[in-house]
Amino acid sequence: MLWREVKKITKNLFVNEQIKAREVLVIDADGNRLGVMTLKDALNVARQRKLDLVNVAPHARPPVCRLMDFGKYKYEQNKKEREARKKQKVITVKEVKLRPKIEQHDFAVKARNCRRFLESGDKVKVTVMFRGRELAHPEIAYRLCQQLAEELDDCAVVERKAKLEGRNMTMILSPKS
Repeated sequence: MLWREVKKITKNLFVNEQIKAREVLVIDADGNRLGVMTLKDALNVARQRKLDLVNVAPHARPPVCRLMDFGKYKYEQNKKEREARKKQKVITVKEVKLRPKIEQHDFAVKARNCRRFLESGDKVKVTVMFRGRELAHPEIAYRLCQQLAEELDDCAVVERKAKLEGRNMTMILSPKS
């Protein structure tokens, strides 16, 4: 552990000479309270122990500063963030497009694809596309969406009901938890 001048502020933490308070409450690396001292004395204690003085509670009266190896602290924080990012599941939205005059077999294929997407943890956007005068009968598309939702009710929840938007009717299904 070497004493170093850290110029960068990381997540609103002020380090060493960046601290502007006159007096600070100092806590050592083990969590023991060293008491209230002037900033100059606290910086001298940090230099003697070859550690950094980090302001961990700037809004407290007096501000609380901790003696720590700031480089090691930043490394550990980055490591924790990377681990948290690894554990996050990215939910993507897959789209299945249908036509109002879809045949039964084609509908079954689309339903099977929806089931596969939902079981892998993705959301599914069901889009029924209209052409020309088909738009005069939106109830056909609404029935298609209802039929698909009923067929997938064991593995899906309707997140957004079927809604006509321009020349398309859309519905969003999400996987059951």
